[in-house]
Amino acid sequence: MRESTIQHTIEQLKCCVIVPTYNNHKTLQRVLNNVLQYTKNIIVVNDGATDTTKNILAEYEQITQIHILKNTGKGNALRKGFKRAISLGFDFAITIDSDGQHFPDDIPLFIETLQNSENKNLLLIGARNMNQESVPKKSSFGNKFSNFWYWAETGITLQDTQSGFRLYPLKAIEKLRFYTKKFEFEIEVIVKAAWLGVAVKNIPIKVLYDETERVSHFRPFKDFTRISILNTWLVIVTFLYIKPRDLFRRLKKKGLKQFFLTEVLGNNDSPRKKATSIALGLFIGLSPFWGFQTILVLSLAVVFKLNKTISFVFSNISIPPFIPIIVYVGLKTGSFILNEELPSFDNIQQNLEILKNLKTYIVGSFTFATIVSITIGLVSFLFFSIFSKKDTFT
Repeated sequence: MRESTIQHTIEQLKCCVIVPTYNNHKTLQRVLNNVLQYTKNIIVVNDGATDTTKNILAEYEQITQIHILKNTGKGNALRKGFKRAISLGFDFAITIDSDGQHFPDDIPLFIETLQNSENKNLLLIGARNMNQESVPKKSSFGNKFSNFWYWAETGITLQDTQSGFRLYPLKAIEKLRFYTKKFEFEIEVIVKAAWLGVAVKNIPIKVLYDETERVSHFRPFKDFTRISILNTWLVIVTFLYIKPRDLFRRLKKKGLKQFFLTEVLGNNDSPRKKATSIALGLFIGLSPFWGFQTILVLSLAVVFKLNKTISFVFSNISIPPFIPIIVYVGLKTGSFILNEELPSFDNIQQNLEILKNLKTYIVGSFTFATIVSITIGLVSFLFFSIFSKKDTFT
């Protein structure tokens, strides 16, 4: 696609380019000149640079500029850039680093991919070849680390989650609330975008690591610690809120009958995997893991590669109407095994006698959970095996 065509398409799509910069005076001018070949819709965010950045930007009066007095972090610079882009009426923003590692002639790749996509609610991340010799080993390791956690938090597999060369859908970004302001922001934004329903994808780009020009402001210990804390929080939110939310949305949309037919019976998993997923859900739901059942069942389903949806659904057997029955059966089973007298529920309510009978309840609860999960698991396996055979012959 020719430059004139790209320029026209960028205007049609209401797209701009945001360039966050901090003490990259060696490469900034080259980056801006190359971006100007494709569009004049550029927003430069000077994040408190102490070098000659201001003098360089003084030569570009045609470019929208934001000058932050004191360095606050790349995430804050991007957030300010997004805010200005939205106020100027842009629908999309391409972000490109000013340290020279990205090639502005890859901008047409983002534009063509967006133009050809039916779904414009799209966030594109430039995927670098992290195996080439010039790429620092710490960058390659950090990217793999980030890719894993992104998959855990969203279920989406990406080749590169750390590249700063991206295309953002601003209407979706405007709906999100962010808390981070430094390098970890670029993780927060793509995770929350995926949670919102934005399609997050990689496209291949070129990359250059020239240590004679490139200035990296990444501080391994501090920034890696920030990223680790953020990922820990995002994983907790994923298991306690996002996955249950998405499941209940599908359940509400399809209805209970249709949900069971499509998510359970119609699932392509093997009968053994489905039955084991049910057994896991029942065991966690009936065991005394109050308050931790959701995160436990989803974590174990991931570890053992089971069906997370099925496991989660059956773990919700311990809903409020059933809790008194489950507790009673647990105590009854425990008192039978330990040959103890069943405690009175009147005493339990009045004198907190449940604490004195905790051993009885825990033994009985785990025993009951084991019996039920194994029994229902075996019955489910037989049912799914028969169902799959019938489905094969029809």
